[in-house]
Amino acid sequence: MIRAGRQHLVRTLADLAAQQGVGIDHYTRLKPYDAPGFPKPISSKGSRLRLYDGEQVDAYLLGKPVPPLPETDDDGDLLDRRECAALIGVAPDSWKTYKNDPALTAARIEAGGVEHWPRHAVRTFQAGRPGNAAPKPGRPRNTGDQVPRDQVPVLVAELLDADPTISAATVTERLGVHRNTGQDALTRLRADRIADHIEAHPTLTPTEAATALGYPAGQVRRATARAEVVLRARHAGPYLTDVATALHRAGWTTVEAAPEVQFPGDDRVVAALVLDGDRAPVPAVVWDERYGWRTGTSRRHPITKGGVRPSEGEGVRYLAGGITPPPGAVVAALTP
Repeated sequence: MIRAGRQHLVRTLADLAAQQGVGIDHYTRLKPYDAPGFPKPISSKGSRLRLYDGEQVDAYLLGKPVPPLPETDDDGDLLDRRECAALIGVAPDSWKTYKNDPALTAARIEAGGVEHWPRHAVRTFQAGRPGNAAPKPGRPRNTGDQVPRDQVPVLVAELLDADPTISAATVTERLGVHRNTGQDALTRLRADRIADHIEAHPTLTPTEAATALGYPAGQVRRATARAEVVLRARHAGPYLTDVATALHRAGWTTVEAAPEVQFPGDDRVVAALVLDGDRAPVPAVVWDERYGWRTGTSRRHPITKGGVRPSEGEGVRYLAGGITPPPGAVVAALTP
């Protein structure tokens, strides 16, 4: 975590490389940060981006004693998604749903390219979680959803926390949403949590994980199938991030960020990365687990509706090299 009042001291690996006057590729090959005595990352274990406290790094490089960080929790501490999830007692991937709560969206802070939330905002959110004790009126006939779409996943997560056996019909009654809206949110949440459980217990099948979580067998056929897709997406995540990093280094994206992953039809993994740099050769690139990379013609809607595979031509070009070509090969294939 980033201790209160120390956000201005946050440094990334790229910052440390620049401080030493070398490129990030050279720096990460040498790995000086793995040397004995080098300050530990302040990012949580397993984070994609390592963050460090600048005061500690400066002291180490000058041969001085590394000052300790505050050990007492403070309401101003900044927590990443894993730390937020641990604070409220949910799986890290579940935080992707909770963070869409309007109060948490307003409190979000980006530090070192990583989303963080103040401890006090997470505690306030936790204290206000309605769970099963806050029933909502049913959805009247011939009316739209009574809950804004962006709040539905958060509220459904609360209901699922309180009752793992909850049905789509009950979600509809409690939240006043269309049954399809409730069913979709319930399926997605259960799939994410089944995937979380399998990652923690790799020998389990999706069906066994669903049973362990208390989900009724008759309600989770779609969720267990989607969980397998979610796991494939997570497995592909590091590769997609590496490609995104390579495209950023080429100057084709203004921000180093992982591609947006989608699950068309709940049965395949598709990811898109918008190339918003001034010298970008194409508006976007799209990766599909079935056929690899292609160019996209739209920054706004790079993935075609339903994940349909578009034909080549009119700006669409499939990049050779298999399903997961090396990041450098993707850059080379796009280079004019």
